[in-house]
Order: sequence, then structure tokens, then C-alpha cells
Amino acid sequence: MVLVDRKEGSSPQQQMMNDSYNRKSSSDSFPDDEKVEKKPGGWRAVTFILGNETLERLGTIGLLSNFMVYLTRVFHLEQVEAANVINIWAGFTNLTPLVGAFISDAYVGRFKTIAFASFATLLGLVTLTLTVSLPQLHPATCNSNDPVSCSSPNKLQFGTLLLGLCFLSIGTGGIRPCSIPFGADQFDQRTEEGVKGVASFFNWYYLTFTVVLLITQTVVVYIQDQVSWIIGFSIPTGLMACAVVMFFAGMRLYIYVKPEGSIFSSIAQVFVAARKKRKMRLSAEDDGTVTYYDPPVKDTVLHKLHQSNQFRFLDKAAIIKEGDLTPEGVPANKWRLCSIQEVEEVKCLIRIVPVWSAGIISLTAMSQQGTFTVSQALKMDRHMGPKFEVPAGSLSVISLLTLGIFLPIYDQVLVPLLRRITGHKSGITLLQRIGTGIVFAILSMIVAGLVERERRTRSIEAGDPTGMTPMSVFWLSPQLILMGLCEAFNIIGQLEFFNSQFPEHMRSIANALFSLSFAGSSYLSSILITVVHKFSGGHDRPDWLNKNLNAGKLDYFYYLIAVLGVVNLVYFWYCARGYRYKVGSQMGDFKEEKSSDVEMSSESNK
Repeated sequence: MVLVDRKEGSSPQQQMMNDSYNRKSSSDSFPDDEKVEKKPGGWRAVTFILGNETLERLGTIGLLSNFMVYLTRVFHLEQVEAANVINIWAGFTNLTPLVGAFISDAYVGRFKTIAFASFATLLGLVTLTLTVSLPQLHPATCNSNDPVSCSSPNKLQFGTLLLGLCFLSIGTGGIRPCSIPFGADQFDQRTEEGVKGVASFFNWYYLTFTVVLLITQTVVVYIQDQVSWIIGFSIPTGLMACAVVMFFAGMRLYIYVKPEGSIFSSIAQVFVAARKKRKMRLSAEDDGTVTYYDPPVKDTVLHKLHQSNQFRFLDKAAIIKEGDLTPEGVPANKWRLCSIQEVEEVKCLIRIVPVWSAGIISLTAMSQQGTFTVSQALKMDRHMGPKFEVPAGSLSVISLLTLGIFLPIYDQVLVPLLRRITGHKSGITLLQRIGTGIVFAILSMIVAGLVERERRTRSIEAGDPTGMTPMSVFWLSPQLILMGLCEAFNIIGQLEFFNSQFPEHMRSIANALFSLSFAGSSYLSSILITVVHKFSGGHDRPDWLNKNLNAGKLDYFYYLIAVLGVVNLVYFWYCARGYRYKVGSQMGDFKEEKSSDVEMSSESNK
């Protein structure tokens, strides 16, 4: 029986609905747009996806990693103007994945979205390459060290620059939310091998991302600075063209999951239907007085979600009242009756939001690598040998190296070891992995504060009028190593958490939400800096973030972020303690062990 009927016996209406459902239970009864087209998939297909992603990121990040310098040196913008261009563009870019995710999940599917977005990205890179290649599209060369005395870009030049950035935003909006779900689609998660393949895919995805950052922050930046801007822009553009070719080369290997309509409408229908039936009473325990609408799920759904006891007010949306069903056994009005599956999917979203919000502060700690860590490095001894000096902006490579070295060890050594100890397929639960990353972020900020205190003390004792410190820049390595471990646990944990806990057809939204985490951390960091800079000084005392590091108290700022991290860890623990798995029946032969227990609770609390 497909209805969740709590009464003895079966009414004629219920029998009619059951007969209707039974007639539709075979896969042949589903229309073509509700099926999953099965193709080989697996690691063969993922190889093309990872290759495309690697080349695409080499192109976009390679061109933009040194963009601030490009705007000031080639376009002769002042630092404030250049920073505003980058910040406004970055803010807009962080919003486009929401639009791309909606279009992908509701209308065109992930493959077509990535394909269109890849061409948009390539067009954007070509446009920006033209701004440096054609004299008509950038201001005349100026030898003055003061950009203000050089000619400013005209409307055509500035408009072409913004057009290129707009194309890149469109490309990011389609690629960022869809690439990871499209890769996960290539594994049959109804099998044990497929579940393990997805877990490994997340690690390798972020590993390639780390390698890309490592290359762009060293090789590409060096070419742009020391060789030629034209070559430095042409190489990323060429790599993006290769990415497009590689993406289409794997077409015959991909598994294509068709879109299922507007997910936002489905979410809204649950809330509207629950509100319309708000006067109905639900007993504290299921006493069999109500009948719920619970038809078979579509072929595209991997998990049939079980009815949970959380947020029970939403269950009213699935209660069948007289007139809710047609003679065929389908809802007469989707805004009055929703299925148990649809209700439980909305509950998944509600449960995920608190966990998502807890990740923002730990990302705020990560954002300091590109700001104050660089300021510290500029005042320290950066020499490696008698001639070579480490660029201050390249110091974050230490975090990337940590991540690149640790991830294969974690995936190939630690996970199998932990799997034997805990019995969990991933070694530890996703929430435990995220929580471990938050702890590393806190430790990183504490170590950063201690190192800065030591640096300031030595610098003051040295008495150098320029504020230089007789202290190796590699004293900053411990905090950067800890931050690399934070990324290994927290970032990848969040990626896998969102993609596994969101309903299957909403995974693009999951990755768009992940992008919003970075936007939120950037804005929070900006607010903290502004508030601390304004209110920490006074009474003839310099503020903590004074431009003279020796006069300020940068270590206090690091400790402040650490304290916020501790508060956030408590908040995350509370959210994780109340979080329940997405519980459901696996659609297929492989039955993954399910539990309604919270992830981070101990055995004694289960």
C-alpha cells in the first residue's frame, strides 16, 4: 500500500488510489523527461569532468589572480577604484550561481548549463585578453609610477572591460553550482561502490582546485609581472578553450539527469498547503487518525525519504482531505496537497540552514590569509638564500601545499584506517569533519596571534625605522599549515555535506549555497575590520589595525576571530547535536546503513 494509512481496513477511495499507483509503478509509465538516461558514467566520465574543471579554473583564476595589479598598471585606475571594481564584480559573481542553479535544476539540466556557461567564460576571457592586446581597448602606456598622472580609460575601454567581467560572471553562475553535482551524477549511488566513488570524488575535486591555485599564484603571476601581460592573459584563455573541447569530448560517457521543474514552486507549495490546513490538529503520537499522501517516487529519486518527527507542522501539507484527490488518485491542487517526499525535502532544507550558517565564521578566518598575513610578511625577512626573495603574496602557497599533500594521505590512508575503527564508510561523519575544520581554524588564529606578538616584540627591540623585523617569514608557516588543514576538513566536508544532504534534484542549489558562504565570510570580515578599525583606538592610542603594525595590535584582532570561532564552534555543536540524517530507503540493491540518530552524538546518547 502506498498510502500511509493509519486506520484499520481500507476505504474504496484508498483502494482506487492504490490501483492507480500500481498501474503507474513500472518505469515505462513515466514520461521520458522523468527518467535518468543511463550511460557508462563512473571514473571514465569523471576524468573528463575533472580535466575540464582543472583547465577552466586555470583559465579564469589564472587571468584574475593578478587582476588588481592589471587594473592599476595597465588601466591606470587608483587603488580604491580598482578595489571597488573587483569587489562589486565579486559580489555580483557570488549571486549568479543561485540563478544558474535554478535554471539548471528547473529547466535545462546540468550538462547544458555547464556547456553554455563554458562558452560564456571563454568569451569573457577572450574579451579581457583583447583589452590588453589591442591598443584601442586600454589606455596609452604610461611610464610614470603614479597612476593618477596617467590617462584614464575612456568609455569604450572601460565598457569592454566590464563586458568581459560580465561574461565571466555568467560563466561562473552556470559552472560553479553544477560542476560538482554533475560529477556526482556519474556514480550510481544505489551501489556501495558508487557511494565510495562520490566521497573520493569530492577529495580529488578539491585537490585539483588546490593545484590550480598553486600554479596560478606562482607561474601565471610571474609571467604576467615579468614577461608579458599579453602572454599572461593568452595562456589562461587558451586553457579555457581546451577545457571546452575536453568537456564535449566526454559526451558519450556522461550520465544525464533531466531537470524536474521549478524546485522553488515545490518548496512554496509545501508551506502554502501546510498553512491552508493549519487548523487541523496533529496528535503528539501517530494514533492512526489521519491519512497521508505518499505515492511512489520518480525514477530520478535515489532516496525515498521517511516521514520524520521534526517540524511536524509541515506534515499537514500531506494530509488527505475530501476533494484533495482526483479519481485518478493524483492531487487536484498541488497548492493544497503535497506528498510526504516533498514535505521531507523541505524539512531537509530547514535542517541544513543552521549548519550552513555555522561555516561562515570559519571561512572568515581563512580570508585573513590574503590580507593581514601579507602585511606581516612584508615586514619580515623573506629571503631564501642570498638572492631570491619570496613574494609576500605567494605565501599562501604554504596552505595549498599542506592541502595538496594531506588530501591524498587522508583519502588513501586515514579514511581506510578510520573506517575500520568507526565502521563509517567515510571514516568519520560529515559533521565531525566540518567540526574538526572549525577547530583548526580557531587554532590557526591563536597561533597567528602568538606569532604576531613575537614579531612585534622583536621588531620594536630591533629599532628599525622602517619596521622591518629580523625574523624569518617562515614563522608564519604554522598558522598557514593549520589553515590548510582547516580547508581539508571544513571546506571539503561542507561540499560533501551539502551534496549528500540536499535532495538529489536540488544539488545545484546546494553548491550555490556553498558559494554564498564565501560571500558571507567576506562581508563579515569587512564588517569586523571596519568596526575594529573605528572603535579599537582612541585616547591617544592607535587602533588594533593601524597601518604601522608595530603601533597596532594585530594579534588582538586574531584573538577576536578565535573567540568568535569558539562561540561558533559551540553554536555548530548545538546545531549538529540536533541535526538528523536525511533518512530514507535507498532506491536499488545496495542498502546503505541509515540512522535517525544525530551525527555528533556519542553512543551513550543514542
